[in-house]
Amino acid sequence: MHDHAPATGIRSAGHRRLLAISLTLTSVIMLVQVVGAILSGSLALLADAAHMFTDASALVIALIASAVAARPADDRRTFGYQRAEVFGALINAIILILLSAWVAFEGISRLLHPADVEVAGNLMLIVAVVGLVANGISMWLLSAAQRTSINVRGAYLEVMGDLIGSAMVIVAAIVIITTGWAPADAIASLIIAAMIVPRAISLLREVFSVLAESAPKGTAVGDIRRHLLEYPGVTGVHDVHVWQLTRGAPVFTAHVSVQPEALADGGASALLLQMQTCLEEHFDVEHSTFQIEPDASGQGGAGDCEAVHA
Repeated sequence: MHDHAPATGIRSAGHRRLLAISLTLTSVIMLVQVVGAILSGSLALLADAAHMFTDASALVIALIASAVAARPADDRRTFGYQRAEVFGALINAIILILLSAWVAFEGISRLLHPADVEVAGNLMLIVAVVGLVANGISMWLLSAAQRTSINVRGAYLEVMGDLIGSAMVIVAAIVIITTGWAPADAIASLIIAAMIVPRAISLLREVFSVLAESAPKGTAVGDIRRHLLEYPGVTGVHDVHVWQLTRGAPVFTAHVSVQPEALADGGASALLLQMQTCLEEHFDVEHSTFQIEPDASGQGGAGDCEAVHA
């Protein structure tokens, strides 16, 4: 017997709206930073502008991926298109790594071969503060959605990188204004690059975990099997598979051996509903598939999921 618990899926429409707002903010501030970098001669400000340019491109990718993910399932793609979010996150992570390499190269070049250019610290500071405020607003908008969408999380991490970059530029600008030490600008660029890499690696790990169909982080397969074995008449749980289509969309399948007498008089339907409810309420798995098999051997469990969790 196969059945499925209802899956709510990803709230892509709301995610697209948030991504569009963040894209607008990012694009406007990016243009302001480019102009400010040219006028002030700040490498750190230019690096932060380049970061925001990359983020704007990544947000466009995230919007496209989110729209694709909203398409319904069909006979060829029976799970729908939610995996498009994962591929969007993969592209974002690669962009982050390439960006950090470029920023590091430019920062080291400026330190080794300092150009005879004065950095206008006052203008640099004003533009960086504007960027900091805008990035803070974008992070606030995406903070809730990034917990349930790997695609939005990729965009969230990049906006976080922008915010940190703006903070570094502010510090460098203050140093230049108060001491006149221009290398602070290049050092800020290197710090921005160094802080990008760990976030990119973290996102890549999550993407590869999804693509490898590993069990979602925090999902204890052994605990799920133990709870299912507690149901009366259940003698075995095997061929267990847990994976996720994208962040927040786990999938569970298993074969459950049950004593024949427990399947009589509608017992199979009742047992199936109980197991699905258990996974949805206690393990946050909304999409589950069980194959119930009669088994004359073994001893069944003596409780239910509510009793186990009590």
